Order: sequence, then structure tokens, then C-alpha cells
Amino acid sequence: MRNRAAIGYTASAVIDARGIVTNWSPEARRLLGYTATEVVGRSAALLLTEDLSESALRSLADRVPWADQARWHGTVRLRHRDGRSVEAGLLVHHRLPYSQGESDWVVVSPVMGNTSSRDDMELLERAFAQQSCPIALYGSDRRLRRANEKMERALGLTQAEMRGLRVSEIVLHPDLEATDKAMREVLETGSPQYRENVFRTPGHGRHQAWAVSLAPMRDADGEVNAVCLTAHDETRQYWARQRLQLLNEASAAIGSTLDVVRTAQELADVAVRGLADFACVEMLTPRDGGEQTSRLRTGTPVELRHLAHAPESCPEIPPTMDGLSIYSEDSPQGECLATGRTISRLMTDPDSTGSRRSGQAPAGGAARRSGFHLLVVPMRARGVTLGVAVFGRRRLQEAFDPDDLLLAEEMTARAALCIDNARRYTRERSTALTLQRSLLPRRLAPQAAVEVASRYLPASARAGVGGDWFDVIPLSGARVALVVGDVVGHGIQASATMGRLRTAVRTLADVDLSPDELLTHLDDLVTHLADEAADGVDGAGSGPDLAGEPAVGDIGATCLYAVYDPVSRRCTLARAGHPLPFTVTPEGAVSLLDLPAGPPLGVGGLPFESAEVALDEGSLLVLYTDGLIEARDRDVDQGLGILRQALARSTRSLDEACDTVLGALLPDRPQDDVALLIARPHALDTGQVATWDIPADPTAVAEARKKASTQLAEWGLQEAAFTTELVVSELVTNAIRHAEPPIQLRLIHDRTLICEVSDASNTAPHLRRARVFDEGGRGLLLVAQFTQGWGTRQSPTGKTIWAEQALSDVAPAPGPFVTDEQERLVV
Repeated sequence: MRNRAAIGYTASAVIDARGIVTNWSPEARRLLGYTATEVVGRSAALLLTEDLSESALRSLADRVPWADQARWHGTVRLRHRDGRSVEAGLLVHHRLPYSQGESDWVVVSPVMGNTSSRDDMELLERAFAQQSCPIALYGSDRRLRRANEKMERALGLTQAEMRGLRVSEIVLHPDLEATDKAMREVLETGSPQYRENVFRTPGHGRHQAWAVSLAPMRDADGEVNAVCLTAHDETRQYWARQRLQLLNEASAAIGSTLDVVRTAQELADVAVRGLADFACVEMLTPRDGGEQTSRLRTGTPVELRHLAHAPESCPEIPPTMDGLSIYSEDSPQGECLATGRTISRLMTDPDSTGSRRSGQAPAGGAARRSGFHLLVVPMRARGVTLGVAVFGRRRLQEAFDPDDLLLAEEMTARAALCIDNARRYTRERSTALTLQRSLLPRRLAPQAAVEVASRYLPASARAGVGGDWFDVIPLSGARVALVVGDVVGHGIQASATMGRLRTAVRTLADVDLSPDELLTHLDDLVTHLADEAADGVDGAGSGPDLAGEPAVGDIGATCLYAVYDPVSRRCTLARAGHPLPFTVTPEGAVSLLDLPAGPPLGVGGLPFESAEVALDEGSLLVLYTDGLIEARDRDVDQGLGILRQALARSTRSLDEACDTVLGALLPDRPQDDVALLIARPHALDTGQVATWDIPADPTAVAEARKKASTQLAEWGLQEAAFTTELVVSELVTNAIRHAEPPIQLRLIHDRTLICEVSDASNTAPHLRRARVFDEGGRGLLLVAQFTQGWGTRQSPTGKTIWAEQALSDVAPAPGPFVTDEQERLVV
């Protein structure tokens, strides 16, 4: 045992704000010989052999009273009890009171025992060798001289094996080469350097992080002749930062699209950046519980569909032909799905996963020899089990620790929610697209009045299916209606609204309303639909769905309705907030029709107006929705300019014209639904139309029948003479009896035979059934039975009653069932 005299001690005393000693330690008695009773309560100045220097007094006086860390240190001469003078180094602390009271001063003085330089050297040696962090000394040639045990353990080499090597030669890594360069700077400049080195040392599966300090060591002359390298292990903090960074990357990368496969691939790609060496995502097939909310039954095999994996070439994930794998109940995947918990295992053989893959190739030899650490995480979202995410590390790597498990579960949970959103959206989009395509015309029936070509392009997956539609509706008198509309919003609601509006337009078109009047009725319908939708949510409102569909009560639409008459070659158009149409002359001149502006449907407040334009034979009328000309990277005027240029290059083929327009304006998937309708109007030849003015005289009926019969003979339609004479007799007789002149009879020979009688009266006849003994009332009933269709349309000067016959029909001869009125009409 060492001599106790060699052991040092610390003498301490407490002095209050008035300079009175309030506490005296036994060590202070040992230093100066005074007992506590002799000192406590007396002035501390009595212990000084000389006054304090001016600098010391000024330093003590300048201390901030409320600063609990204020202190002073220096050397003073103290009076021993036996009268001699003792020189002592003092450290004076200013201490604030813990409660009400005054502050005081704590005075301490270290007293060292008698120690030798040999003892100090031994202590230094032991401190160097037993230091808690790795330390190494490098000479002026940057070669290792000394290393402690921690450094030997960190690098996996003894001091003897490393002695004489530079740091970049002990471990081959770019970070160590940079450390060697930094050590040269320390030797040249004498300034310390700090670095963070991240590398993998032998015997460790993962990279380790070290905070390295390079301190210069100087000789007696102040020259730098060595460098002390100190390293602190910050591996845990480093990987914690890496996990946090990886989680942030996952938050930004996973779920960038509403595509199931791409979202799964994003999870696998992010995982291999710092969590695993390889990863894959496998989803349950519907028959194995892809839609159920409870866990799978234990003891039953499970079939999973392979969606994504990373890296692209990975022996641990053999390629599959159809993407299906069947896992046994004791496989990690089966156990994970049955228990709902994350499973971590060391797989010594890839075949031990318990899977049977369709068309699976044998696993590579390297994978069989090395094995891998496997982490299987269940993918659940909104109570639904979707599948599993599998993360793996090769056997030489470190196993997954609890922090890795938490990171994997957090990333998988986010991906599961995104995949579930994508799955739900895909199902909704498919339903909406199917609904919309079923509501749109599958094919446009050929019309004599116009030749048409159309295109419909649904929006991108993120935008969702919208409510754009187009239609070509045959009207009476060989006329045709062209319709293009766009419902606000996307999704099933927009598609359903589009179907209702298209049906309403067809119904209103059958009534032969003018374009402006039709849009007025359609505006009322949209207003009623919006009111019904708003009442349906009871004022609670509804936010947009995944496809960006507006709230339930927000229903609106735009529409353009055009009616073309091939006899007069005039087209009447009206629009409700819809883009203006283009016309292209046979010579190729492109112009934008100037139509009166109308409010969008459902807004109300302003009337709709029609405009009439003449269309030459062979010209084009181009109708479209705003998705064709609007885009994020261009304004509407730019879109109209591109459309004008594309139409100027259009060919005689309408289908090629549609493709040219879409190619010029939509090189990629459209951001909004697009409906395009291009029509080439045709005019009826004058020989296909016969018109006669009929005097308001009952005797003119026979003459009208005769003229009609003669005209049919010229057209070679003698088989239709009987029915036509019956129709002419009934319609002309009604006009003479019940209407006002002038009266006009017109026959149109088109795909069908059309008979029209016009007058100046606004009263419209209606079909009724006559009683047994009624003298009249059977005329329109006969017209309805003998013709393909009949109806009435209003005009600014009166009305027109029309009847249409299919040219293949042959009128039956009158028989014994013919009534007296029929007999009179036939004669």
C-alpha cells in the first residue's frame, strides 16, 4: 500500500456575503491547523497574511450577484495556526441561495501529496491504455506509433500488427484516405481537424460511424511532430439519423401515384436504400382474403401475388412466370398473415421459405450457401389484410434489430395505406370508366345529313374519369343534332350525371325544340339535380374523393347543341358555357364561330341565344370539350392556336383529322377528359325534295294526293304511294280545317320518306283514340300505325307536322276492317 502522505486532499470553507466564515472543513483544519470553533463566525480576512491584490478585489467585486457560475481563482498566502505562512491556490465559487437568503462564497484549495514522475507516467500509461474511446498516436510521417486497446478492438488488429502503417493502409476506404490527408494538414498547419468516418470494419456486418478528432502534438520547441487520433463511436446515432432520413424519403417517395404496382415498387426501392439488401411486396389474391377484415385461418396455405421487388436481379427472389406463390402455414409469410405480427428469421436455405412458385427457377448457389435474414411485415390498412412486405439481409450482415423492425413497420404501414387508396381508386375509376363508356354512344349511326368521326379520351389516373360526352341525334326533316357536353368533376357521380344529361338531351331533341330552348330546359334539369344532391347530404357537405370529385351538391355542366338542316344547309347553334366550335371550309380556311355566350348549366340567371350559320358542302364543323385545349403548361389561347393549325393540316378523312388534332394537342395522357366530334355536313340534292303550296280549300286535298303520288312515281317509290296518300290526306285535311294559311306540303326522299305539312298555327295536334260511334278522331291514329314515326315541331312562323316511312315498308291494301273514315281518306 502506498504511503497515505502521498495522497492529496481538498480543503474547503464557506464565507458569507459579509466575509464571515460559516463553514470550516476538517481538511481546512489539516491545512492551516485551526479548528472549526476557532474560525467559524470570524472574518475570513484574519486568515490572510497580506491583502488581496487590486485585480483580485476588482474581479470579486465585478461578479454578477445573480450569476450562479461566477468564480475566481488565484494564489494567496494564508496564516497557519503556528504562525508560519502557507501558499495555497484557491478556487472561489459564488453560490446563489436555494431559497430566501443571501448568497455566499465556497472556497476550495487542492493539496497534493508527494508523487513522483514515475507515478505520473504510470498513470498516463494506464489512462492511455484504458481510455474508453479508441486512441492512436501517429508520428510526423503519419505512421502509427501507439494504439490503445479500444483502437485494437475497433480495427480488429493488434498494435504490433498496425505499427508503422498509415491509417489509409490499415483500412482501405475513401473515408480513411481523407483522414490521412487531414492528418497531413494537421502536421503542416498545427490546427486540429474533425471528421466523421463511416466504414465497415472486419467482423462487423454493417457500417460503423466514428467521430474522429485529429489533435496536433508539439515538442519542447512548439513544433508539431505527432498527431493524436481520437475516435468516438457514433454508430447508434448515425443509424438513427439514417433511419429518420429513410423514413422521410419513404414519406415522399411512396404513394406518388394511384397505381398499386408502382406504389409497391416504390416501397421496395426505398427499403433497399438503407434498411435491407433486398425487398419484395406480395399481395393476397381475392380468394385468399384480400378483402376480408380478419386474420387468415391458421394452418391453411396462402396464395400471394408478387407485385414488386428490388433489386431487379436478386437470387433470393427467384423470377416467376405468373407472379403467384403458395406459402405453407409454417412459412414466415403464412405465420405473419395468420398472427398479424412481424416475423423475423434467419433463413439458411431459400427453399425453407415454404413457397412454391409457378415456373420458379432454382435458387442460385450463392443464395443457398449464404442464407439471409428475413423480416416479414403484414400490410394492413383500414382493417383489411392486403399482403406482406418482405425485407432481407444476407447472412453476413447484421440481423434486424428492434429499431429496424419499427422502421420497417412504419414504412409498410404507409405503403399499405397508399396501396389501399390506389386499390380503391382503381376499382372506382374502373367502375366510372365502364359506366361512362356504357353511357356514351358505342357507334354513331350513319346519317345522310352529316358524316361524323369522334374520339373520347379519359383523363389520367390521378385526375379520374370525368363527365364529357358527345352525341349525334337524328331529327325530323332529315335534320341532325350534334351535341358535346362536359360535366363538372370526376368519378362515378360525374359519369352518372353525364348519363342523365345525355338522356335528357335526347328526350328534349325528340320534341324538336330549338337549341336555345333545349338548353333552357336542360339548365332547369341541372338546377333540380343540384338541389336534390344538396338535400341528399342534409347540409353536411362532402369533401372530394380520391379522384378529385367535387362535393356532392356541386353539379354543373357545359354544353353545345347544334342542329343542321341538309335541305337549307343552315346550322343553328347555342352554347352554355362551352368552348366555341371551329369551322373549316372546303378550301381549308379555319375560323372560330362567334356564338352568343351562355352561362354554364346550373348557374341560371341569363337566357340562352341561338345563332344560325350557313355550312357549305364539304366543310367541317369541329366540336370539343375544354380538356382538348386546356393544360397546365399552356393557356387557352395557345391551345386554340394549336387546334387551328392542326385543323388547317387536316385531310379529307375525318378519322385522320381527329388523330391529327389529338396528336398536336395531347402528346401524352390528357389531364382532363377529352371529347372530340368532327362533322362534315352534306346537302340534299334539289331532286330529293318536293314542295307545294296548298290553298286553304278542302278540294285541294285530292290535288295534293295526286301531286304526291306523281312525285313518288318519279322517285320510283310506287310501293309507298298508298301510305303516302293516306298521310297526305290526313295532314293536309287537318291543316285546312284546324290551322291557318299559308299551308305547305313537302316530301323529302332520304334514307326514309318524309312527309311534312306546315301551317301558320301554333296549335299542335295530339293523338287520341276515338270511341265506337265517333265520326272522327282516328286520322292521327292511322298515321301513327302506317308510318315509322310522326311528330310536331314549332317554328318562328308556325308549326310543321311530319310523318316518316321506312322505304322497305309496303302499305297494306284496305280490307273489311277499314272504317268509313279510312275509306274516305283512301278514295
